[in-house]
Amino acid sequence: MVKVIMGLKGHGKTKKLIDLVRRASDEEHGNVICIERDEALRYDIPMSVRLVKLSDYKLTGYTALKGFLCGLCAGNYDITHIFMDGLFKLAGTDSLNEAEEFLDWCDSFSAREGVKFTMTISADEADATDGIKKFF
Repeated sequence: MVKVIMGLKGHGKTKKLIDLVRRASDEEHGNVICIERDEALRYDIPMSVRLVKLSDYKLTGYTALKGFLCGLCAGNYDITHIFMDGLFKLAGTDSLNEAEEFLDWCDSFSAREGVKFTMTISADEADATDGIKKFF
């Protein structure tokens, strides 16, 4: 399962993500991961959620991000949900077509590994491709 929260800057995407992280922390029986570029969410999410500051790993591009996600799941079979705040910032590109390909990969990975993904994308919903809209 992949869910995308998309909207322009200042439209409450991160607040929605934080609420979903808190709910997942309370309701899910596995490990919950939240990936962000910096440490802005440190005080907003529960201590039980593993907060990953991606800038520490100096990754760029969707290929590196895929490898990082595979490594997380290979090292911990109990991950049930991965939240990602600011997909374009995490990947280092704002290409909607590349984002669509990444979301399709996440969807396949999710089905195979049993890990749910929820992520935010800072862009106008009206600009979303049909491939991205299917994850709204």
